[in-house]
Amino acid sequence: MMKKEYTYRGKKLEELQKMGMTELAELFPSKQRRTIKRGFSPEQKLLLKKIRANKSNIETHCRDLVILPEMVGKIIKIHNGKDFVLLNIEAEMIGHLLGEFSLTRKRVGHNSPGVGATRSSSNISVK
Repeated sequence: MMKKEYTYRGKKLEELQKMGMTELAELFPSKQRRTIKRGFSPEQKLLLKKIRANKSNIETHCRDLVILPEMVGKIIKIHNGKDFVLLNIEAEMIGHLLGEFSLTRKRVGHNSPGVGATRSSSNISVK
């Protein structure tokens, strides 16, 4: 079975990469569209400059940057508050924010209460 070619709102990846920023912004949802129309912050501009220069080992704290078609295929390390998470950008990620793929919270797995935690903990069977 052949893999279906990725499209974003009816446009193929090659078409998206040839588009200008204003044309591309019209395809994105409202939050991303406003971000692009208002202009990027200095941190976002610096990150885009590094990506366009094909630098390797890019690390960033900039979690609010919209993933653009020109970023597809790049590897970026995004900070999640504790360490940098490696992110390989794929075509399906276009239009999302970088921070959506670097989770900041871990799942909390509560265990049984410790010795002397409460008076009721003595009623729990010990196996």
